[in-house]
Amino acid sequence: MCTLLFAWQVFEDAPVVIAANRDEAIGRPSHPPGLYSENPRVIAPWDEQAGGTWIGYNAFGVTAVITNRWIDDELAAERSRGLLVGEALERESAEDAARFVERSVREVEYDGFNLALIDENAAILLEWDGGLRVRNVDPGVHVVVNVGADGDFEVPASRSAFGERQAENARRAREALQPDPGERSGEWHGRAAEILRDHDYGFCVHADSYGTRSSSLIRVNAEGVEYRFADGPPCETEYEPVDRHVF
Repeated sequence: MCTLLFAWQVFEDAPVVIAANRDEAIGRPSHPPGLYSENPRVIAPWDEQAGGTWIGYNAFGVTAVITNRWIDDELAAERSRGLLVGEALERESAEDAARFVERSVREVEYDGFNLALIDENAAILLEWDGGLRVRNVDPGVHVVVNVGADGDFEVPASRSAFGERQAENARRAREALQPDPGERSGEWHGRAAEILRDHDYGFCVHADSYGTRSSSLIRVNAEGVEYRFADGPPCETEYEPVDRHVF
């Protein structure tokens, strides 16, 4: 997952609204969202190669989303970051999940990541580049990309030109996604989806062997969780509802 847009505690009708693109090698197999685990019940897509996930939510109302983090240092990458996400989704709150991740990175060296853990009560961003930074984000609109989040970017020298362009696009997206007066979560969600498919922002990636493989729209409200999934680049793939009867 390389782009995450979310609104936390912005809309009265939905405290958590998420839009995210996953970028990955074209030939790497994955499974569309389904029942990822039973206890607790977790709904998520999964990577068929390593077995982990990049986005999902559980029966306790915790949502987790990960992006790669570009860094100059080469980390050991002893374990799949997707497995970390799946294990974080076993926790009963975003706070519990964050404490679990803090323990895990002391024991295993993962490749760089940005991991958002979100529920009704907290939105926590964990940024790992060989050291871990943990921050609670305020209510509002947030944009997470490979070089950082919300204007706090660290562009690696090895990707300086592309990283600076991504940072600028993230700034533009966050500004464009500030809520309009009277806007409701569904309208904002539609605007976020448009940005994910708009090539002017560079979030929908097309290359020979790598690109945007899927896109997710998740909205948590009083009636439960609404999840729509595009099993392909969102510029050419429709979002389809994910069956949530398992809850």
